Amino acid sequence: MRVLLYVTDACSFCDTALDLLFAMPELAGYLLEAVDIASDDVLFDRFGELIPVVEIADQQLAWPFTENDISNLIRKASSRSLE
Repeated sequence: MRVLLYVTDACSFCDTALDLLFAMPELAGYLLEAVDIASDDVLFDRFGELIPVVEIADQQLAWPFTENDISNLIRKASSRSLE
């Protein structure tokens, strides 16, 4: 499964979110991709005020989010993939 983190440069919340994701053992084996929204007008319009935003299986969480929030998102994504 892939985890997307929508970010931009010089965003301290983005750095904190990335550290949080790296520290989560539940994400071992997942592909983590950081997507810089600054170079894409559509993404910037969509996420500019919300970043960082984590996306797993088309489900998104905008900042602020916690490890528990991400764990719940993983469980939801896993149960959807079993259907």
